[in-house]
Amino acid sequence: MTPGPLPLPPVAAPFQLPFHYGALHHIGLDFLVDPQPVRELLAKHHPALSAAEFDGQALVSLNYQLYFAQYSFGGGVTQEIEVNIVAFPTGAAGRLPRLGYEEYAHGYDQTKLLGIARIHVLCDNPFAIDAGRKLYAEPKSPGWFEAAMPSLNGPRGEVWSVQCKKASPGPDAESITRHEADLFSFTADLTGLDHTPANNTPITGYGTDESGRALAGPMNVYQPYRQYTLGPDTAARVRLTVHDSTAEAGQDLTRLIGDTPAAGAWSYQSPPVAAHNRPYYLG
Repeated sequence: MTPGPLPLPPVAAPFQLPFHYGALHHIGLDFLVDPQPVRELLAKHHPALSAAEFDGQALVSLNYQLYFAQYSFGGGVTQEIEVNIVAFPTGAAGRLPRLGYEEYAHGYDQTKLLGIARIHVLCDNPFAIDAGRKLYAEPKSPGWFEAAMPSLNGPRGEVWSVQCKKASPGPDAESITRHEADLFSFTADLTGLDHTPANNTPITGYGTDESGRALAGPMNVYQPYRQYTLGPDTAARVRLTVHDSTAEAGQDLTRLIGDTPAAGAWSYQSPPVAAHNRPYYLG
């Protein structure tokens, strides 16, 4: 007997979907790694999913986001970083195309079954933490950031530097408490590297709720990403450093990635919508 259509997951008040980004600055780092530790960690967090493999290697992907959203009561800026395993629903294995990493990175999987299974999500906005947990079953917790990135209002170049620092819930639901301890950081100097446009969205994000039920939430980005392929001569342009190997995220990054060089990087920055120009003298 064919099962009927599934109900949609509920949208908890006061949230509304879809969530619209007013601006997004986004960089991802991909690491091809030994699949066995990845399978073990994925089974712990998302038992309905299986780790994707590309020529016998699993893919761990980090992504940092700085985004702006406009609400009826004003605007808000959020920073977060995700530690993800690229995975797919185990029951859908027969529908997957056979892809190499480069093909996956450029969006060849139009089934969108190859998605990001979130393992850790650190975020500096309590409202976004609550929304991620309730809407998408994200394992989201407080963190804060010191970040530098390419900007039309800054020096030339394509250099990203992100420090993820320890935080804890604040004294009320609308705040977090920042601590000075670093959890992990990365730098990516992509200046002058060749890149290609990648039509790789919607990105399917996987979560597992408290009842053990898996869900998927797609995210559309309306312009292509820049995809950078890294090899022996360029992998040193990206450096991931774990500062606290006792924290859960640090333990997992050390175990899964260690000293593995990055295989690729991808970035997106919202284009400017206005410019305030240089003044001139009237006389």
